[in-house]
Amino acid sequence: MSSAVVRTTEYFDQLAAAMHSAREVVTQRLRQLSEDQLNQRPSPDTWSVGQCLEHLTIVGGHHLPIMVRKIKAAMERGSKPADIVKSGFVGRWLVQSMRIPVSQKALKTPQRYAPSGSRLPRTVVEVFGRQLDEMLHLIDQARTINANRVRIPNPLIPLLQLRLTDEFAFLLAHLERHMAQIERVLQATKRPQDEAEAKPTE
Repeated sequence: MSSAVVRTTEYFDQLAAAMHSAREVVTQRLRQLSEDQLNQRPSPDTWSVGQCLEHLTIVGGHHLPIMVRKIKAAMERGSKPADIVKSGFVGRWLVQSMRIPVSQKALKTPQRYAPSGSRLPRTVVEVFGRQLDEMLHLIDQARTINANRVRIPNPLIPLLQLRLTDEFAFLLAHLERHMAQIERVLQATKRPQDEAEAKPTE
């Protein structure tokens, strides 16, 4: 999401499109992976695909319930959508930090958000997919309220409260960062037989 002035409808359309894109990756690619493929790590100090998904699910599990409550409260107050999306300084900074390429700056994951490190079952893909569905539902609800005025307390630092617009943008940047990481892991752990199976037969 850009910090430039953007209309509310366009903002939520961009969010929804990005979530649908991630959902497509889950449906078309990640569901096809075996348990071994989900747990394969390119190196001892990198995450597997399953660990990336577990991390995303953990983060969502901390953030989404707060968003659900805040959006519901705004709807009950009769809040109406604004024409233009507004963003706060801290929110923009957090989103920009999340978008710094890994090659330039690796971000340290807070311990409470870190994956367990245990072998993960294939259900981790379905759990993540359901969370994306929940995000899409929240986006639809947020279209009906003034998202600029809703404040979301940070689960780690409750005194830090982002606008709902910035919260969505942050979660999207975080999602895209780890979906890119998943793609790198898939490429690094690709087996020769995978490429052979992917080639069309004559």
